Amino acid sequence: MTTSHQPQDRYKAVWLIFFVLGLGTLLPWNFFITATQYFTSRLNTSQNISLVTNQSCESTEALADPSVSLPARSSLSAIFNNVMTLCAMLPLLIFTCLNSFLHQKVSQSLRILGSLLAILLVFLVTATLVKVQMDALSFFIITMIKIVLINSFGAILQASLFGLAGVLPANYTAPIMSGQGLAGFFTSVAMICAVASGSKLSESAFGYFITACAVVILAILCYLALPWMEFYRHYLQLNLAGPAEQETKLDLISEGEEPRGGREESGVPGPNSLPANRNQSIKAILKSIWVLALSVCFIFTVTIGLFPAVTAEVESSIAGTSPWKNCYFIPVACFLNFNVFDWLGRSLTAICMWESQTG
Repeated sequence: MTTSHQPQDRYKAVWLIFFVLGLGTLLPWNFFITATQYFTSRLNTSQNISLVTNQSCESTEALADPSVSLPARSSLSAIFNNVMTLCAMLPLLIFTCLNSFLHQKVSQSLRILGSLLAILLVFLVTATLVKVQMDALSFFIITMIKIVLINSFGAILQASLFGLAGVLPANYTAPIMSGQGLAGFFTSVAMICAVASGSKLSESAFGYFITACAVVILAILCYLALPWMEFYRHYLQLNLAGPAEQETKLDLISEGEEPRGGREESGVPGPNSLPANRNQSIKAILKSIWVLALSVCFIFTVTIGLFPAVTAEVESSIAGTSPWKNCYFIPVACFLNFNVFDWLGRSLTAICMWESQTG
């Protein structure tokens, strides 16, 4: 089939669907870590301090006054960021690796829809618990369990989405990346607006969690609409011989062997490369991508290891007691700064592609 007979992505509908799906994968977790101050405030007392704590600049400046006695920071509050990072990254690593085997036994639609529904349920519970009083230890344990669940299902969801995008031309991974980047930027702006409005921590957190639920529901609806798109059905039929994840792996293996007139230009796999590479093992795939895989691994080890567990604890040494130090330094210097450049880096993949030197 020639390129002229291929259906077009009308109104960029499929592109937008993948953008929303990318947004839905990371926006819930970004809202969760944005509400870190809400979680730590509830751990500082045995009761629901978040219902009475205000995050306005005036109240923060009052707490910065040495003459004002501050409540002692509990041990659970002190270790919250570190334990949160551990409970988030370990399941993310494990389930990202397990997804390489899960795709052979669990259908792609079940993995994507099941993960989205599970994340939606966790955030509905999280939003409900904002209004429920409980002791600090129980709240800490429940929060860590939710973090493990969010990142476990999030890892399966992200890997499955990139496998789904492997059915389409290569440039359809870009909207997923861009949507994930926008998720961080959006949550950072929401955090700054919440601080500027002086709303209570509980009110801001409840808004974060409900917004996350709404975005996940939108992502579910977009995924359900995807099979109705002629553009998507066309490429899905071309790949019925193997699942999307396998298609992506075969492209990686055949890179450098496929002529330039193959997949890069037409979006269709080369007719001779697919059968020959179908039985390639995971070991052969890793051998082909190990340099890029290690690069990505090291980058995320550094960035996720520092953000937000370390960066959220940084304080300005030159701002004194100004609103910049007490109210806006962490939201802007930590969250907004990180997420703006994360979004730019992800979005640039749609514009700049580093061509293979072996092709």
